[in-house]
Amino acid sequence: MPQMTHTKIFHLPRPGLRWLPVWQRNFLVWRKMAIPSILGNLADPLIYMLGLGYGLGNLLPQVSGVSYVSFLAAGTLVSSTMNAATFEALYSAFSRMHVQKTWEAILNTPLSLDHVLTGELIWAASKSLLSGLAILIVITGLGLTTSPLALWAIPVIFLTGLAFAAMGLIICALAPSYDFFMYYFTLFITPMLLVSGVFFPADQLPSVLHNMASWLPLWHAVNLVRPLLLGEVPEHAIEHIAALLSIALVAFYTASVLTRRRLLK
Repeated sequence: MPQMTHTKIFHLPRPGLRWLPVWQRNFLVWRKMAIPSILGNLADPLIYMLGLGYGLGNLLPQVSGVSYVSFLAAGTLVSSTMNAATFEALYSAFSRMHVQKTWEAILNTPLSLDHVLTGELIWAASKSLLSGLAILIVITGLGLTTSPLALWAIPVIFLTGLAFAAMGLIICALAPSYDFFMYYFTLFITPMLLVSGVFFPADQLPSVLHNMASWLPLWHAVNLVRPLLLGEVPEHAIEHIAALLSIALVAFYTASVLTRRRLLK
């Protein structure tokens, strides 16, 4: 591995467009098992949505003015996006970096670590977009959204994927083994899933938890997607988009620094 000075470790990523071969490489590998991958990403969110939405939903009154299954649809969509981006940036990226040594092989070409990380980031977000689109198609097929505004959820899905992929790459850079990822899921992903308005309105939480949740990326994604699926323009949309974009940029820079320290120093 090439050596880097302390200053270069902290420089801003400069990927240009040369990350595309990394994205293409990951896509060609994934294409061989595309159908099982998509079906696997659909299974858990559909079980949650259909089981809780139609099962538990029949025991509940309307939630926020809509049926519970309609309320849950947006939460299912963004949580599926979150999980797809996170798993790709953790387990798959770690395999390519640490186990298969794919990154090391790529770094022996004219491509740099900035290109590799950007390719991994965009690839993880692309996979999460496919997962989110699959859920959106199911939601539309079930008649849970009929508004053209739901199409605006597509760029939100991709932006959400970028934010969670960037955060996942931070953990990937720190992880000594696959087991390390369980701490991330247990201490961050699962609690966030419970307080961000996926399963019930976040404003039902105690004020302290509600205020904490408003800093989380999943909360911003839910508050963008849910109104769109219901045919409404989200309130404070610019703030939510800016928050997700800021999280993605800061997390990706942090991941870049940590990965350089791990691989290139």
